[in-house]
Amino acid sequence: MKIGFYNPYFDGLGGGERYTLTLAGHWSKQHDVVLFWDDPNILGASEKRFGIDLSRVRVTPNVFKNGNIFEKLLGSRKYDLIFFLSDGSIPATLAKHNILHFQVPFASVLADPWKLKRYDAIVCNSEFTKSELDPQLGSRAAVIYPPVQQVPAALHTGKKKQILSVGRFTGYFQAKKQDILIKAFTKAAESGALKGWELVLAGGLIPSDQAYFDSLSKIVSGTRIRLMPNITNDELIALYQTSMLYWHAAGYGESNPAQMEHFGITTAEAMSAGVVPLVFAAGGQLEIVSDGINGLTWRTPDELIEKTATLVTDKKKYADLSRAAITRAEEFSDTHFTRAFDALITGLT
Repeated sequence: MKIGFYNPYFDGLGGGERYTLTLAGHWSKQHDVVLFWDDPNILGASEKRFGIDLSRVRVTPNVFKNGNIFEKLLGSRKYDLIFFLSDGSIPATLAKHNILHFQVPFASVLADPWKLKRYDAIVCNSEFTKSELDPQLGSRAAVIYPPVQQVPAALHTGKKKQILSVGRFTGYFQAKKQDILIKAFTKAAESGALKGWELVLAGGLIPSDQAYFDSLSKIVSGTRIRLMPNITNDELIALYQTSMLYWHAAGYGESNPAQMEHFGITTAEAMSAGVVPLVFAAGGQLEIVSDGINGLTWRTPDELIEKTATLVTDKKKYADLSRAAITRAEEFSDTHFTRAFDALITGLT
């Protein structure tokens, strides 16, 4: 089959891009797969960031960004299947089969009946996204959880007093709230609760978010907090292997579901390495982390500090949560992900 992938955020290299590109790499083993994107360097950058084999994937001009309605329709007719990651809109397409994917629970989507009829399947990345999505779409959507790379169990050694948080550096849409974590860590360190500990904040950074990153850099200067933008996948794995705790604050202070964590790939990745997660109790995170079973949840920064301080002094509790975290993360493997999509397109064809 000739399969196209459209994701308007490919250069963001975040969780939605890992989702899309893992599937593209998998299907390229048996099909002719292209990405609708104007810069061919996106393949190399993606392989470096995610460690995904995209050697069989090609890049084709992004008609869905630059073309008019007629060019989009004519261009799409060449494909047996197109996978669209939605930015809140529904693209027009004449491909033989189409899959519409939602990473974000848009409360209202302008769904032209003709356009919507062209889609054989609608897929969400979590039950949270499905439940909060525009009902006319969510009601017919299936849930396929994202692929989570599993850090090799044999390498779960060399842990140190290190707290990790991974997420794109942005102060805008679906912000990861790095500033909240910085304040919480600083308060905990000043109280002596985390003496000798370090906080590492890693994630993607694009030029439009540089000002936000610079503001964080000024705040952490002279502290035991490190910012690591645009690291490679190997560097990320090393951080998972050496970290003991994982903090995540997306959704804190938000009431709009679209601005919460819709799933939490990096949370599950950290768990696969035995890193115990402490995550804000909302959104898709609650589908990954069960409080007191395979991690801890919190609702206020003070609760985050309190639970962290208690956990680092309770070695048995830490060990129990770490083992359970590894077990839970195994349920989100690439194999589970690709099998689910293989079954989906088998049903279409």
